[in-house]
Amino acid sequence: MSDAANIDLEKQGRDAATTPSAHSEAREELYVRQETDSSEDVEKRGLERQPSTRFAPQQAPVYRGADGEEVTAKPTRTFSRRAARDASDAATPFGGDLSISRTEMTLERFKSQKGKVMAGEPVVVHWEGDDDPENPQNFSKWYKIYLTLFGALLVLNSTFTSSCPSGIVPMMINYFQFSEEVATLTISLWVAGYCLGPLIWGPLSERLGRKPVFVVSVFMYTIWNMGCALAKNTASILVFRFLGGVFGAAPLTNSGGIIADVWDAKARGIALSFFSIAPFAGPAIGPIVSGAIQVRMASWRYVYWTCMAFSGVCLLLVIFTVRETYAPTILTRKAKRIRKETGQDFYKSPLELTPLDPKHLLHDTLLFPFVMLFQEPILMAFGLYLSFVYGIIYLLFGAYPFVFEQVHGFNALQEGLTFIPLFLGGVVGVIFYVAIMNPRYVAKVEQYAREGKGRVPPEERLKIVCIAAPCLVISFFWLGWTSYRSISFWSPMMAGSLLGFAILLIFLGIFNGIIDIYLAKAASGLAGNTVMRSAFGAGFPLFTSQMFKTLGIQWACTLLGGLSLLMLPIPFALVKWGPKIRSWSKHAAS
Repeated sequence: MSDAANIDLEKQGRDAATTPSAHSEAREELYVRQETDSSEDVEKRGLERQPSTRFAPQQAPVYRGADGEEVTAKPTRTFSRRAARDASDAATPFGGDLSISRTEMTLERFKSQKGKVMAGEPVVVHWEGDDDPENPQNFSKWYKIYLTLFGALLVLNSTFTSSCPSGIVPMMINYFQFSEEVATLTISLWVAGYCLGPLIWGPLSERLGRKPVFVVSVFMYTIWNMGCALAKNTASILVFRFLGGVFGAAPLTNSGGIIADVWDAKARGIALSFFSIAPFAGPAIGPIVSGAIQVRMASWRYVYWTCMAFSGVCLLLVIFTVRETYAPTILTRKAKRIRKETGQDFYKSPLELTPLDPKHLLHDTLLFPFVMLFQEPILMAFGLYLSFVYGIIYLLFGAYPFVFEQVHGFNALQEGLTFIPLFLGGVVGVIFYVAIMNPRYVAKVEQYAREGKGRVPPEERLKIVCIAAPCLVISFFWLGWTSYRSISFWSPMMAGSLLGFAILLIFLGIFNGIIDIYLAKAASGLAGNTVMRSAFGAGFPLFTSQMFKTLGIQWACTLLGGLSLLMLPIPFALVKWGPKIRSWSKHAAS
């Protein structure tokens, strides 16, 4: 091995406070290389033989350049990996952990192995230890909380923008002279963008990191919101809404990834539970804002200017307050710094050692999620049920005007306020999950660990869905058959709280179930599910108005209640026969 590849291992000082630690695993592998050399060569270089250790003592390294001169390195650190198994511990309804599992399995494959590094092979850069301050999981507690809240804010921003046009439909019809169905497309096309977006932003975040994807996507859907505000014709506003949805899908897929990056497995479940409120808060706030604008008889354009301002503030926060949290990207930047400082090109990050095969990438992101969806009965059952539930959220934007404006005489602002119980029901659902269901699950995990039984069966995750599913059925009948002028508006409005409670728990239970069942392949399972449910979310608003006009409020809600009743056995059947069905699966974890 040449002198240019050697590291002077003599300590530069004992005080850890003044001598930052350097890349120990790279140093470890160089030890192995040195031990293969003859003792004569070692003496010539003035190096002492030392045993190979996983984490060497803290010291500042001195590199030898190609000219033989010693060049003291800048204080740099390497990173220890988060265990790949932690990636599958929890998920969020809108993407959650789906963009980290495959790369973390790659990290496991490229773990450095003592005694097997040969001269000329790459030195793989990892963390410096479990307490490395640059490891995202070692960020300060308050900064982690900030990142969690900010991730939720980005999701709220996107979902708020998706529902905002619901309160200004009459104003847009008057301006553009199009039909009510075309006006509804301003909501549906944004959600349709959620079908395409996850297939783009998830893989990109695996190669570029979280922050670059957020900067580009938030900037672009800020531009598309401005385009909607300036639109002069039907085609322009519909195109801008669809493009906004494509770029607005990035927070839905990657915000949960930030939470997975910074929290450990035990804390992540609680963080994601509170984070899951955001997808319900956004659609609930949108009609309130647009309803207020309509009541004040302001221009419909103000809605889109408001959306643009909101996303613009989020963009500034992304640029100036958010650090990169995706470990493989941080390691890649670290490896580049080490190569620049040492002049040696054999320092590599695990991500750099993973070849980028476009054909393989297209198969994994565009084809395999759908192949898996149709090959897996469990995944298809989950997909149909969750897609129906997700479609209900956007169906309510067309249903509530019939219930509260036509029956009870509410104006657009008052009708928008009726979405608040839906959001509050979701909050109660989170509290129920965190205070009751999650502690029970954690206790069962600990029990299985003590008894050596392995991991808890994934069907345990679905018990919460068995509680929520009957609530979903009841809420539809409650909403429909109390929607009479002679009955207080409080009754159908409170039905929305039970609906929100049920929807949130169904999301949490099913997503955690998918993660636990498919583990390393959960990313593909969640990707297919995301596209499927977004298609339902885009399609449901298109037939809502005709359904309620034709059937009436009572029988339209009865139809929805009947469909949810038909789906009621799904979680119960999977709890009972899930292990047997999984035994037939090609993709379920053993």
